[in-house]
Amino acid sequence: MPATEQQIEQLLCDLVRIDSVTPWLIPGGAAEANVQQFIADWMADLPGVETWTEEVAPGRPNLFAKLPGTGGGPTLMLNSHADTVGYANWRERALVPERRGENLIGLGAADDKSSCAIGMLALRSLVERGVRLKGDLIVATTVDEEGASIGTIHMLERHRPDAILVLEPEGLDRIVVEHQGFGWVDIIVHGRAAHGSDPDMGIDAIAYMGEVLAGLAELDATGFGRGEGGLSGRTVYHTSTIRGGTDYATYPSSCVLGIEIGTQPGEHLSDRIAEIEAIFARIRERHPDFRGEVREQINRNPFMPTGYEPLFDAIVAAAEPVLGYRPVAAGLNAWGDSGLCGEAGIPTLCYGVLGGNYHAPDEWVSMPEMVAAVTIVENAIERFCGVA
Repeated sequence: MPATEQQIEQLLCDLVRIDSVTPWLIPGGAAEANVQQFIADWMADLPGVETWTEEVAPGRPNLFAKLPGTGGGPTLMLNSHADTVGYANWRERALVPERRGENLIGLGAADDKSSCAIGMLALRSLVERGVRLKGDLIVATTVDEEGASIGTIHMLERHRPDAILVLEPEGLDRIVVEHQGFGWVDIIVHGRAAHGSDPDMGIDAIAYMGEVLAGLAELDATGFGRGEGGLSGRTVYHTSTIRGGTDYATYPSSCVLGIEIGTQPGEHLSDRIAEIEAIFARIRERHPDFRGEVREQINRNPFMPTGYEPLFDAIVAAAEPVLGYRPVAAGLNAWGDSGLCGEAGIPTLCYGVLGGNYHAPDEWVSMPEMVAAVTIVENAIERFCGVA
C-alpha cells in the first residue's frame, strides 16, 4: 500500500525536528550525522536493502541504501541532501514543524528534507510491494549541498550510476534540464591609509568601491543580467557582504565586497570576472591611482546534462497519470548538486515538489505535492530500471 498523507507528514516532521545545519555556512552547525542515523534506522527493517555510510568529513557521512536489481537494467541513483542552512532569524520555531492548510512549515521542510522523505518512501514502497527491479536503485542522502558540496563531490569520486535523479523542490510541473552556475567572488579595492586631514596622501578605497558598485549595477541592468534568452532566467547577481576602513579619522586602505554572480549555460565564471576587470579599467581611466582585484572563492559551472532522455521520458510517463498533465523541460536561475553530476558526464535531471521561502523564515512545502511525488518517483524508478 502506498504511504498515506499522514504517514508522509509524520516522516517529514521527524526529519525537520533533527538539526542538520551545515557547519560550512554556520560555524558550529550541528551537521548531518544525527539525521543520517535516523534515515539509516528508518530503513533498517527493509529486507534485501543494503545500507552504509561513507565518511566525508569528521561527523559528516553520506548515507546510501541500495536495492539490488536482478540484472539487465540500468542503475538509477536518487540524490538528495541532508543538510540545511542556518535559522538564527526564526530560532524558536524552525525545528518545530507546523501544518498550515496544505503546507508543512519548518526548516528544511522543502529544501531538502522533502526530497529525502520522497526517496525513503519510494524505496520502502517498492520493497513492501515486492517489486523486482532489473537495475539497481541507490538512494543517497549527501552532506553539505548548502555549503561547498563536499558530499556529492565525494560521492561522485566513488560511484558512477547510469543516471542520477537529483531531488530538489522545484514543483512537479517541471523537470529541470539546465540551470545556471555561480561564483562567490571577493572584489578588493586598495586605497592608502592617511590622516583624514591629508587628502593628498590618502586614497579612499570605500569611495572607489562605490564606483565599482555603480558599474556592476549597470551591467546587471544592461549586460549579463539579460542572459541569453534560454531556460535559466535572469543571470544571478547580488551584493552579499562588505567591509572596509579602520576608524573615523583615517582614509580606508581597503574595501572588500563579496558578491554572488551567475553564469548561463555555455558561460564560465571567467566571463563575469573579465566584465568586472573591464569596470576596473574604466575607473582607472578617470582615476589612475585606482587599484582593484578579484578573488574567486567558489566556482560552480552551469548544469548542461546530456543523455538524460530515457530518464526524462520515465518521469513524464510516471507523472502524467498522477498530475493529469505532462511536466515540461525547464531551467533554473540557481544552482544545485545536479551541476556536479552533469559535469561528471552522468545523465542527470532535477525534479521535486513545490515549496517556498527557501533559506528564510517559514520555509514551506506542499503536502499534496509530497503525496503525488512519492507515487511519481516510485513509478519512474520502475520505468527506468525495468521490472523483472
